[in-house]
Amino acid sequence: MDYITVSAKTLDDAITEALIQLGVTSDRLDYVVVEKGSAGFLGIGMKQAVIKARKKEEEKPVEEIDKEPVRETEKEPVREIKKEVKKETKKEVKREPKKEQKKEIRKETKKEKKTDIKLEKVEDITIKTCEKFVLDVLKAMDMGDVSVTSTIDEEGALSINMEGDNMGILIGKRGQTLDSLQYLTNRVANKMQEEYVRVKLDTEDYRRRRKETLENLAKNIASKVKRTRRTVALEPMNPYERRIIHSALQSDPAVSTHSEGEEPYRKVVVTLVRNR
Repeated sequence: MDYITVSAKTLDDAITEALIQLGVTSDRLDYVVVEKGSAGFLGIGMKQAVIKARKKEEEKPVEEIDKEPVRETEKEPVREIKKEVKKETKKEVKREPKKEQKKEIRKETKKEKKTDIKLEKVEDITIKTCEKFVLDVLKAMDMGDVSVTSTIDEEGALSINMEGDNMGILIGKRGQTLDSLQYLTNRVANKMQEEYVRVKLDTEDYRRRRKETLENLAKNIASKVKRTRRTVALEPMNPYERRIIHSALQSDPAVSTHSEGEEPYRKVVVTLVRNR
């Protein structure tokens, strides 16, 4: 397969973007670093990382050879030493991961519940202040002529949509620049009111498109797990993106998901449900 060229804010982001575009996991990615990136502030002065990537070739003959001996071994009479190994394996696979998995899922569920906090009504002065703040930042970024539209969505959050040229710079890879601006705007909004309000920023329908990309990635990973019968760990994601992966696979009885690691390197792990 021919190489594709992928650019991102950082090298890790470029690798993650290549994984999403090619629909593969990190163990199936072959890439070459063309340019290392350098950080900037909210996208100003940023030098993007560039890689060339492609899927690794499937090693079908190896997989076919591996499958048969495993099945035969499980059916053959087992020696005492092998029994001990089996007992140890069962303890590790069935008990520990399940406890760990429950803890991790509970943590993710708690984070999801935080989004259900009752929001205060957004006042007009807060809307105008947030709009001015966003426009001032975009002006400082030399984004040119940008229009801002504000609405209150079904959750009661202030939704600000931005339209203009070169919005890709504002989004950044994996939406990191957009998320940074959204975080700052939320801080501004919550200084204006005593009770909690939430602000959502979007441009070029990025939030919906990113959600669809992650849902497709989740389904591809689930198919791989069912085909290879091996656990797959995705690249690190933020809490919002991890919730999308969990939700996308929640109705699939063949796989289970949980999160591992500490922020900002926390990632989703997809595991085959063996006792079905």
